[in-house]
Amino acid sequence: MPGYNVAILGATGMVGQEFVNVLEQRRFPMVRVSLLASDRSAGRAMKVNGQELEVKEADDDSFAGIDIALFSAGSDVSRHFSPIAARSGAVVIDNSAAFRMDKDVPLVVPEVNPEDIKWHHGIIANPNCATIQMVVVLYPLHKVNRIKRIIATTFQSVSGTGTAAVDETIAQTKQILAGQEATHSVYPHRIAFNLLPEIDVFLDDGYTKEEHKIIDETRKIMHDDSIVASATCVRVPVLKGHSEAVTVEFERPMSPEEARSVLAKAPGVIVMDNPKKSIYPQPVIAANTDETYVGRIRSDTSNPGGLVMWIVADNLRKGAALNAVQIAEIVASQNLIPSRGAKK
Repeated sequence: MPGYNVAILGATGMVGQEFVNVLEQRRFPMVRVSLLASDRSAGRAMKVNGQELEVKEADDDSFAGIDIALFSAGSDVSRHFSPIAARSGAVVIDNSAAFRMDKDVPLVVPEVNPEDIKWHHGIIANPNCATIQMVVVLYPLHKVNRIKRIIATTFQSVSGTGTAAVDETIAQTKQILAGQEATHSVYPHRIAFNLLPEIDVFLDDGYTKEEHKIIDETRKIMHDDSIVASATCVRVPVLKGHSEAVTVEFERPMSPEEARSVLAKAPGVIVMDNPKKSIYPQPVIAANTDETYVGRIRSDTSNPGGLVMWIVADNLRKGAALNAVQIAEIVASQNLIPSRGAKK
């Protein structure tokens, strides 16, 4: 594989820093790396492959000569820069929600729908972190026994909000343990020693945008609009790693044993399922790893055609940076970069 010119937009954020870590660890062939951010972070130094690089303020000329651009910025920023980068000949892999439900933009989890990468038009969307880990586990089951219905409750760590949320969680914990009142600014209430059933904004139907993301993105990624689903998303005082309690109804009954057998062979999945010995997925196990963990697989007592399971992954890696880099690896290996004379 030849070397590529890579740009990282939002390089100083938690996901941006994880982009660098994953690119280095997976030895992605980089000839030149451009670290981009807002004017607030411009001038900072970051190390990439042992070389200290200066973070530059992103502008409309930042993507000239870039082959692959990894974006971790807000939707408004992505909407502005993604078309510019694509017109420059780069393939944009965008971690925001800006293009996820655009019918002309692939929404990709490489273990599920890598074939969709081929029809990109310069922009590929990285799904929501909670969606990614769920479909990595559910799609192998869906292939052998079609899923009709999904009910998901997520327990999402504060790193999903960013550095300020992590810092505030730690500060609040110290304040409470010291007998002080916990101050908050990131979330509407304190998060330390608490749970908040509010991620993103509430919509008129009583669901949040985060909950709708999981529902809508799952259907698009799995290419099945017939799946009915609902979700409740909860922010929890965990620093890294999202967890999910997922109930699934299948076309035909499926035993826990059959599901474990299927998932034991699934790419990117680790089955940890021996509750009698207290063996099951936990955020502390998933943190800083690439796999998605599943356990507590059991029959749904309310529905003979269903299963209940517990799914955990590192939201900064598989839920964001790793998934994007896996997409970049496919783009590179299949010569799907316009600036390199992509295959038609």
